[in-house]
Amino acid sequence: MKVLGHRLQLLTGLLLHDVTMTGLQELRFPEEKPLLRGQDATEMDNPDAFLSVVDTDWKEHDIETPYGLLHVVIRGSPKGNRPAILTYHDVGLNHKLCFNTFFNFEDMQEITKHFVVCHVDAPGQQVGASQFPQGYQFPSMEQLAAMLPSVVQHFGFKYVIGIGVGAGAYVLAKFALIFPDLVEGLVLMNIDPNGKGWIDWAATKLSGLTSTLPDTVLSHLFSQEELVSNTELVQSYRQQISNVVNQANLQLFWNMYNSRRDLDINRPGTVPNAKTLRCPVMLVVGDNAPAEDGVVECNSKLDPTTTTFLKMADSGGLPQVTQPGKLTEAFKYFLQGMGYIAHLKDRRLSGGAVPSASMTRLARSRTASLTSASSVDGSRPQPCAHSDSSEGMGQVNHTMEVSC
Repeated sequence: MKVLGHRLQLLTGLLLHDVTMTGLQELRFPEEKPLLRGQDATEMDNPDAFLSVVDTDWKEHDIETPYGLLHVVIRGSPKGNRPAILTYHDVGLNHKLCFNTFFNFEDMQEITKHFVVCHVDAPGQQVGASQFPQGYQFPSMEQLAAMLPSVVQHFGFKYVIGIGVGAGAYVLAKFALIFPDLVEGLVLMNIDPNGKGWIDWAATKLSGLTSTLPDTVLSHLFSQEELVSNTELVQSYRQQISNVVNQANLQLFWNMYNSRRDLDINRPGTVPNAKTLRCPVMLVVGDNAPAEDGVVECNSKLDPTTTTFLKMADSGGLPQVTQPGKLTEAFKYFLQGMGYIAHLKDRRLSGGAVPSASMTRLARSRTASLTSASSVDGSRPQPCAHSDSSEGMGQVNHTMEVSC
């Protein structure tokens, strides 16, 4: 295998070294506390810890699509050639329960204030959603993906960087397969590319007969170890899933997710006319997550030259909730690998507030040529920060296992 040169510049508190890769490489990040700064465990029982939004300039929209209305929450407006960050939540959640902790994290806000952020709620899953009428046919996973171009068109996005979790990761991956020109990059957490076999289907049906819907969903979101040991977080989510998400609507989404088909992807060169994700992809899973096997298999089916595999130590089924700091660091370096450079000072280095970030984008073609550089809006050129050798040209990301 050709040796790939790739320099990762890590901030203070992280490892600082050059990485030469001949397959899978493991990096270790220092452990961080699982809760937000200033939070203690009792605050996780407070619904406001999940549902509060720091920013006041979020705007809600109901967008008409070929398969019904989509509830969307957006902050900012398109600027230049910058993509929008578009999120899609897991089954049992909505954009607030799934992403508020992550996007309210201070360092993450320093990054996202330079992008439009667009949160998509699956049909009927948003806070205060009305119950669907009897006989309503919930969209299939493919139809959920086919609803997203209407969102892109409505807001005038040129393309998006998708962040999806579980069922939302599956929807965004399907979206990128069907509409590759609309997707600049993907962060896929807890993705399972496989449909359920009849044994899994039967087990799900049996579980539905012996457990309540919130408990069944919790076993999808959290590992058995978390369900036993991390009782405060689990109880908080049990309460929110029971009280915030419409249960009849959730049942429809849950049934459709469990009837999904295999995601039709294969690593290039392994089968004739293999389909794969053409954009840079970062796969994320906790080392104590129920989705670990599915994410590992998804990694084996993607192009290793454009895929990063992030396996987070001391993290379970919701790394964006329990380890938002680590995930923010990983997301920043993912953006850098795509050509979006964040000039951010670390509070641990400065001892003070983080100054405003300057986000720039290395000029490149859709085939990932890194021969020149310019800012997002076409201002003065910036140096390429990806590699010190010409061998690194054309390689944006690489498959690697990262233990945080």
